[in-house]
Amino acid sequence: QLKLVNPSQYRFEHLVTQMKWRLQEGRGEAVYQIGVEDNGLLVGLSEEEMRASLKTLRRMAEKVGADITVLREREVDYDSDVPRKITEVLVRKVPDNQQFLDLRVAVLGNVDSGKSTLLGVLTQGELDNGRGRARLNLFRHLHEIQSGRTSSISFEILGFNSKGEVVNYSDSRTAEEICESSSKMITFIDLAGHHKYLKTTIFGLTSYCPDFAMLVVSANTGIAGTTREHLGLAMALKVPFFIVISKVDLCSKATVERTVKQLERILKQPGCNKLPLLVNSDDDAVTAAQQFAQSPNITPIFTLSSVSGENLDLLKIFLNILPPLTNSKEQEELMQQLTEFQVDEIYTVPEVGTVVGGTLSSGICREGENLVVGPTDDGKFLRLKVCSIQRNRSACRVLRAGQAATLALGPFDRSLLRKGMVMVSPEMNPTICSVFEAEIVLLFHATTFRKGFQVTVHVGNVRQTAIVEKIHGKDKLRTGEKAVVRFRFIKHPEYLKIGAKLLFREGVTKGIGHVTDLQAITTKENGLEESLGPGQLSF
Repeated sequence: QLKLVNPSQYRFEHLVTQMKWRLQEGRGEAVYQIGVEDNGLLVGLSEEEMRASLKTLRRMAEKVGADITVLREREVDYDSDVPRKITEVLVRKVPDNQQFLDLRVAVLGNVDSGKSTLLGVLTQGELDNGRGRARLNLFRHLHEIQSGRTSSISFEILGFNSKGEVVNYSDSRTAEEICESSSKMITFIDLAGHHKYLKTTIFGLTSYCPDFAMLVVSANTGIAGTTREHLGLAMALKVPFFIVISKVDLCSKATVERTVKQLERILKQPGCNKLPLLVNSDDDAVTAAQQFAQSPNITPIFTLSSVSGENLDLLKIFLNILPPLTNSKEQEELMQQLTEFQVDEIYTVPEVGTVVGGTLSSGICREGENLVVGPTDDGKFLRLKVCSIQRNRSACRVLRAGQAATLALGPFDRSLLRKGMVMVSPEMNPTICSVFEAEIVLLFHATTFRKGFQVTVHVGNVRQTAIVEKIHGKDKLRTGEKAVVRFRFIKHPEYLKIGAKLLFREGVTKGIGHVTDLQAITTKENGLEESLGPGQLSF
């Protein structure tokens, strides 16, 4: 917008309508640049025009119920004696139908690069003492506390209120209070860095569908161990990532610069084709967040310390402005489809019964809804009822597509459930298969890859061993070759979709690809009717 000085009533209404539309497009967020012409010419405004424009913008925001934060101002060299400024303003309003904007960020990096400590500092609000105090609250198992290594997937939340201030556990808030007082929530998925736990890390990346990934590299060791592998995983699954170089308090400036150069070299390689953007100031952080969302080729790099707190604010500014990837239209379309919920975790909670955690990939799920879950080992789907829903540790009535939550199923028998199942609406008539075909690329393999080979296949939340039945048009595959391959699951049928991304591994063998064809087992054969009783489903 150029300027918004004392608009007429009609113009004001028009501007408010435009702001509503912008907010809806950006799922509750919009950035206004004041002092810029529509064609992008940086004209700038004088002091009083800028003041009047911001006042108008505040009035507009009040009218739609949004809040305003000034991100940055800068002066422009324009042929005039009066200094002229451009201001960027973030307008944020939580959509009426949900509690907060939600972003999921997966945290990757080599073992001991400082992932859990960084999350501890961000979410607890106090700096680390250099010996791992900040990460103790994140660990879930005793052996993790003893060894200091994450082996499971843990979730941490960081909130931002509508003014862009950080809301975390620092003022002894509970998770529910964080949810209530923030308008934007970032859920960090803390993954394991150690090579031994690679399957857990892959599961976290494929099943929890993160919007972004944060790759943590330690400044003193540089790119080592699983860093390259994690970088490759993020690229293969097309998750946009940004990089944090931690522990800069431990080493000299030269060492930090060496690590940055090493990273920049890797990012610019033909395989990556990324454009590194080193963030050194608030201004950079704002630019990085906007550019990163528009073009996934840009990779912001932060250098920070969890002990001295150096540059931590830049990361917070960046996370505050990061817009969600999908726009409102795509989410609306997903919500209109039939319900489908991926089961990632299963718990038994005293006095509640069986609880499943996971992501709703399409549709809407309400409390009290009847769904079917499957496939069981013999390919059946069983009926169940959703008793209650919790999201980020606070109760929630309705779950929308793309949101992660836990559902309580009451007295349903836990032994019938496993990771990788789906809960769908009964009218969906889900396709399940034991045999499927996928177009794959073999990333790395010690010998040749041929018929009869067994690999662990990851597709979304499905993880199972499969046998290679046939490689179309070839006898064997070598590293870097592409082919369409037929796999058969060893144990039980799974629910897959055509076009789903696929990762497989076996020792040092790794490959990626996507599902191209399914040999569906028809529902008549797999006995859905018997398990549901006669006359309830007619196909």
